[in-house]
Amino acid sequence: MFNHIMVGSNDIERSRRFYDQVLGVLGAPAATPHRAKSGHMRMFYRHDGGSFGIAEPINGEPATVANGGTIAFRCHSPQQVHAFQDAALAQGGISIEEPPGLRSDALGAYYLAYVRDPDGNKLCAVHRPKVQP
Repeated sequence: MFNHIMVGSNDIERSRRFYDQVLGVLGAPAATPHRAKSGHMRMFYRHDGGSFGIAEPINGEPATVANGGTIAFRCHSPQQVHAFQDAALAQGGISIEEPPGLRSDALGAYYLAYVRDPDGNKLCAVHRPKVQP
């Protein structure tokens, strides 16, 4: 459904360091830098058929977070969820909501953790165990 997701950053190098480590846990290679025609820097992470970008806002205004927005990254195990959160915290992220763990709702069971990146964007690391028939 999605081609890419992009968030703004007020410190592109800080964000690059953060996401190089955090997305590296998921197997994504380091960011590919790209200078927009406007001169603003962007960093792209391409992995598993998707793209995630961080960018200096082209309009010159400060980057802000989406109130109510969350970007969830698929993990392959509960251990990878913890490694994602650990990498985020080591790079200046903040743990939010409940501690990492198993949750369930009408859609089933899942293991997740929520963090905010240094610019305040809300991220989720989620592992959905395969249901046995």
